Amino acid sequence: MNDTLLLVGHGSRRPGSNDEIEAFVQLWRQRHPDWRIELCFIELAQMLLDAGLDRAAAHGRRVVVLPLILNAASHVKMDIPAAIAAARIRHPTIEFACAPHLGLGREIFAIVMRRLDGLLREMAMPDPRTTGVILLGRGSSDASANGGMARLARWVYEASDHELVDIAFTDVTHPRLESVVQRQVRLGMSQILVQPVYLFSGVLIERIGAQMARLRPVYPQASFALGSYFGCDEGLFALLDERATAAATDDTLLDCDGCAFRQAAAERVHSHGHDAGHGSAPDHHHPHHHHHAAPPVPTHGGGPLHHA
Repeated sequence: MNDTLLLVGHGSRRPGSNDEIEAFVQLWRQRHPDWRIELCFIELAQMLLDAGLDRAAAHGRRVVVLPLILNAASHVKMDIPAAIAAARIRHPTIEFACAPHLGLGREIFAIVMRRLDGLLREMAMPDPRTTGVILLGRGSSDASANGGMARLARWVYEASDHELVDIAFTDVTHPRLESVVQRQVRLGMSQILVQPVYLFSGVLIERIGAQMARLRPVYPQASFALGSYFGCDEGLFALLDERATAAATDDTLLDCDGCAFRQAAAERVHSHGHDAGHGSAPDHHHPHHHHHAAPPVPTHGGGPLHHA
């Protein structure tokens, strides 16, 4: 591969979390010693996006940006495309391209299902009909990003026998973990599996641990199992391999820099003014993105998904 691959992480106020991402990227480099792989962060780190793009541009004629991000919120839709546009001006002889962010598609769904299976085994395989599931995301002011969590929860519901599969968020939006736990206990769940939908550790992962420590004694009638963030999961490496290979071989993938996202956002602001943020905007996809369909999952025999 002749491209320079630039992974873009979010960045954390907790330095150890950024170090964890560095270690993850180093493991990915070891899997592909012939690939040129760089890393930068959007915020809260030493190597930020502009500097990362400049460093990647020094290596060759084409830079492929790979957002190491699960949700297509403002960083993916606005910040990264704006930084790429500025880098093109600084480096007119370099071709810059942006691959899709990791997303909450079939690959992440598979990771979540493996984690939930592990939590069930940890609890000695209780009855799933009395074992609730809470998928816990970061939370966003972007309605479509939060909607991805709802879709993921629906896939889990369809693929399992759990009567309750709910979503909660750690920050920005609601419902929060404690209110969803309260609801599941009231509805008769004897066990509750809490699976964070997070890539790496950070301040919010620490917050989740503190919340769980507070909730366990409040609800002694229920048993809890807390899953870990994804970290160096084999599925993440496989997903990055897929993104990088597609970027190197599929020209249609390389034309998208989030321009449709930015154009749609500008149109909403222009049309709705300060009220734009109060409605749930549709999910605007670039025509060149390759989107995965929902994974084939068995039909659930129970009722509809219970929303928190």
